[in-house]
Formats: sequence, structure tokens, C-alpha cells
Amino acid sequence: MEHLLSTSLTPLAAGSLAGKTALVTGSSRGIGADTVRYFAHAGANVVINFRNKAARAEKLAAELRDHGSEALTVGADLTDRESVQAMFATVESTFGALDIFVLNASGGMESDMGEDYALQLNRDAQVHALEAALPLLGPGSRVVFVTSHQAHFIRTNPTMPSYTQVALSKRAGEDALRAMIPALDDAGIEFVVVSGDMIEGTITATLLERANPGETEKRREKAGRLYNVAEFAAEVARAAVEPIPQDHTRLIGDTTTFAR
Repeated sequence: MEHLLSTSLTPLAAGSLAGKTALVTGSSRGIGADTVRYFAHAGANVVINFRNKAARAEKLAAELRDHGSEALTVGADLTDRESVQAMFATVESTFGALDIFVLNASGGMESDMGEDYALQLNRDAQVHALEAALPLLGPGSRVVFVTSHQAHFIRTNPTMPSYTQVALSKRAGEDALRAMIPALDDAGIEFVVVSGDMIEGTITATLLERANPGETEKRREKAGRLYNVAEFAAEVARAAVEPIPQDHTRLIGDTTTFAR
């Protein structure tokens, strides 16, 4: 954690989340792991969710505990409702409630999953996870959905053919979650979408580059620069505490090449 906390990236003041509990899905590595680090630095109890990377999750938890943070690791496949329910039961028994819930886990480019896996994970599982979390989320709590410009703008701006189905499923998930905003408002639960340009160093960027060699450099030239994992995670962490934009959307990175 030293490599993050010793830089100007740290988005939250030390101790600013003391007494709060934050859960980030898909947080054993990448953007999710760095987001957890920022929350822990701010004093939050953190829940590290993983699907099959238990060793990585435990390594991250040990790192955070060494710095005095309360860290819980919970394995759950978001497409498996029973494991999701069990995850929240564990969170409730450990911390009692949840203050920040970041829906970061996504996928769909895996070669060994079914044809409809992207839609199951990026739409259905996101909605089911939020529904399962609702009993733990009280007034003043916040839900953050993490997506990409390639998905957020997919209906007006085509993306790479190899990513189109995933992008459409992510946008479907965003729309389904947005449909829940009135009910969340009634419960005093805040909701925000964080959409980012292509993020260097992510698995998705790696897979896209493999399918479309040169695509990362092409996007970097158009955007001027691309965020890295730690930089984008800092924006996700900020979105969990800063005022909600009127349209519930925080756009991170270049948007000039994306049509509204």
C-alpha cells in the first residue's frame, strides 16, 4: 500500500471514513483492489470480494491489516445468487451494515464462459447484488457502478466488434440499475455511475489489445492520455463520497470522441 499512499493520488483524507464499511466487488486485483486500498487508508472497514482469486484477496487483506485496517475477504460469484446472499450475511454478521457498495466486477470476454455470460454478469448479477445489499444499506449510504465510455456511450458511439456485446451488456446493466434510482432515493440511498475511458493495465485493455493490436495506442492518441489503474481507482473512491452529479454520472478521462 505504500506505493499508493505516498503519492498525490490518495483521494480521501486519512480517517475520513472511520466507522464506515465499504464493499467492492471484484476487488482482489486491479481497479477494485486499489479502490479498497483508498477506502482502507481513509479508515473504512473493507470487504474484499473475489470469485476465484482467494490467495490474492488474502494477500491484499494482510497488507491492509498490517496498516491497521479491518479487512474481510469473502468469495462470491455474482452470477450465483446463493453465494451473493451468503456474502452479505457474512458482512452483516461481521460489520452490521454497509455504507459504500461499489459494483466493480464485470466481464464477458472470457473464452470459457457461455454465450449469455456477459449479460448474466454485467446486467442481471449487478441488479441481484444490489437487491441483496439493500437490507444493509441505510440512509446516506452510497452505491457506485463502475463502467467504461465504450459501454456508457455504446448506443451512440460504436466500439470495437470484439467488445460490442460486452459493451451492450454493461450498458444494459447501467440502465437496469438506473431504473432503481427512484426506490433508492426513497430509501435515502445515493447512486452514481463512474464511466472511464480505456484504462491502461486492466485485463479488459489487455484482451482488447490482443484482439485488436494497436488499439491501445490508437485510443491514447485520440484521448491525449489514458488513466492507469491507480488513477482511475482514485476517481472511483472519490465518487463514493463527493456530491452526486445531477445526472448521476461521473465521466473520467476524454469524452470528446464519444457522441452524447
